[in-house]
Amino acid sequence: MDKTFVRVYSLFILFFVGIGLLMIYKAPPSHKTDRAEQGTAHTLGEVSQSPLENPMIPIPAGEFIMGAEDGGMDEQPQRNVYLDAFAIQKYEVMQHEYNAFVEGTGHRKPLNRYVKNIEYFNHVNQPAIYVSWLDAYDYCAWRGFRLPTEAEWEKAARGTEGLSWPWREKFEASFANFKGDSDQGVFTMVAGSYKKDESPYGIYDMSGNVREWVQDWYNDQYYLSAPIKNPLGPQTGEEKVLRGSSWRDSLYAGRASGRLKMTPGYRYEGVGFRCAQTVNVDMEER
Repeated sequence: MDKTFVRVYSLFILFFVGIGLLMIYKAPPSHKTDRAEQGTAHTLGEVSQSPLENPMIPIPAGEFIMGAEDGGMDEQPQRNVYLDAFAIQKYEVMQHEYNAFVEGTGHRKPLNRYVKNIEYFNHVNQPAIYVSWLDAYDYCAWRGFRLPTEAEWEKAARGTEGLSWPWREKFEASFANFKGDSDQGVFTMVAGSYKKDESPYGIYDMSGNVREWVQDWYNDQYYLSAPIKNPLGPQTGEEKVLRGSSWRDSLYAGRASGRLKMTPGYRYEGVGFRCAQTVNVDMEER
């Protein structure tokens, strides 16, 4: 057989095999989502690479509505709870913040080479993930802060009016970083990307992005006997409380009153945290 013909034929076969592989190949997921296209979120390419500041936002003393009569059994009964003034971080603790803790103390790194799609989680302003309750506790203590109580977290998320969601409008899946039906390959987003996911106090991502550790031990019957002033949760337990929802969770999970339990050593790509602190100022809710 003519050598020239063989070469041309071989190139012809390789060309069509290559086309077939390209059609089969699925590119890595992008941070750009349907929601970003709707203008409710920013993509990584649109945000600054400079580390964001994460200030403490003061929450005045006063009553708020905690729990939900139409929620899970562990969210009942709904009741009015009084909290002293406190402050809580505007954003979930970010990668650059947690990395400073790791470098300064030699603490375990949350992300490592075994994490799937690690390149989609390590932007400096994305939330720190794969952190256990113990990791979160140690970080906040290192900063001179603490984890928020379950009651503090809920008040910061819903305000005093008992909102089911941090925003005041009708619920839309595009308002926060949830796992929606139209999302493909959605991961955590840069802090504050979803402008609708802002609480009445100006705190971001309390409904979506990542679930958040709080101080309390979990008990599904705790609300039945909990104090109505500055509840601190059960004195002992086996599991800690997680609040909020994440990019891995359904829309319903993001309600401000929703509760989840996990062991203190649990680490996951949809779990992070934020810190709080006691405020020694007599601020009253207006």
